[in-house]
Amino acid sequence: MSNDSLGNKGDGEFRSGFVCFVGRPNTGKSTLTNALVGQKIAITSSRPQTTRHTIRGIVHRPHTQLILVDTPGLHRPRTLLGQRLNDLVRDTYSEVDVIAICIPADEKIGPGDRWIVEQIKTMAPKTKLIGVVTKIDKVSRDQVAHQLMAVSQLLGPEAELVPVSAVKGEQVETLIDVIASQMPEGPAFYPDGELTDEPEETLMAELIREAALEGVRDELPHSLAVVIEEVLPREENEDMLDVHALLYVERPSQKAIIIGKGGNRLKEVGTNARKQIEHILGVRIYLHLHVKVAKDWQRDPKQLGKLGF
Repeated sequence: MSNDSLGNKGDGEFRSGFVCFVGRPNTGKSTLTNALVGQKIAITSSRPQTTRHTIRGIVHRPHTQLILVDTPGLHRPRTLLGQRLNDLVRDTYSEVDVIAICIPADEKIGPGDRWIVEQIKTMAPKTKLIGVVTKIDKVSRDQVAHQLMAVSQLLGPEAELVPVSAVKGEQVETLIDVIASQMPEGPAFYPDGELTDEPEETLMAELIREAALEGVRDELPHSLAVVIEEVLPREENEDMLDVHALLYVERPSQKAIIIGKGGNRLKEVGTNARKQIEHILGVRIYLHLHVKVAKDWQRDPKQLGKLGF
C-alpha cells in the first residue's frame, strides 16, 4: 500500500508517531484518548486503575497520524498484578515518540505526580515530554494559569504545555497540533478510518468491565477481570453475534455485588455493555455473562497468566 493511500498527501510535511498519556489514576487519560479519536475506545470510569490493556486509539488528520497508547496509571505496586501493570507502562515509555503527562487543573500537584515525572526522566530521558492540564472546565481561568505555571516548574522550561477539557472538547485540536509538531516526519501507519488496532475481544472485555464497575464499591476495581470465552455468529441470523463472557472476582461477596438482588445488577451490566459494543462493532450482539470466583487471582502468577496479564 502506498503512503498516499494511507493518508500521506505527499507534501513532505506529514508527521506520524506514537504518544502515550501518563498520569496518576483518574487524571482524565482515557477520556482524553476518546476525545482525540472521536469515538469511545479506551475504558473510562470514575474509579482509579480501570485501564488494564494498552489500547491504541488512532487520530487521523490531513497533516498527521497519531497512535495513542493508553496505559494503566503508574503507581507504587502492592500486588503482583500491580507490578505487571507497572511493567507494561515502563515498556511503553521506551517505545513512544512523545509522553504526555496529564495533571488535572482541579488538584494540586502532589508526591504522586512528582514520582511519575521522576520515573519518566529516569526510564526515558530522551523522550519528548508534553504537559497536559486536564479538566479545565472545572476551575476558573486564574486557576488554570496557576496550574500551568506549577506544571512548567515540574517538567522544566523545555516542555510544551496544553490546557484541555476533554469533556467539553476545548483545546483538543490544539493538543493534536502540539503533539504532531513533536513527531518525526513520516508516513501514516494505518489506513484512514481505522480507530484502534486492539482485537475486538479486548474491546468487548473492557466495555463489559467498565459497565460492571459503574456505581459499585471501592473494593471491586482491582478484583474484577473479564475474559471473552467465545464469539459465535447466530445460525438462524448471521448478522447477530453470540458473545460469551466470564467475569472473574476474588471473593463470593464480590460475586454477590456484581450479580445484585435477583440478578438485576448483572442484567443492567449486560444491557449497558451490549449497547456500547454494538455501537463500536456496528453489529447486533447477544451477551451471555457469567460470574466466577477465582480466589486471590491478583497474587497468583498462574491465574494472572490465564486471565491475560
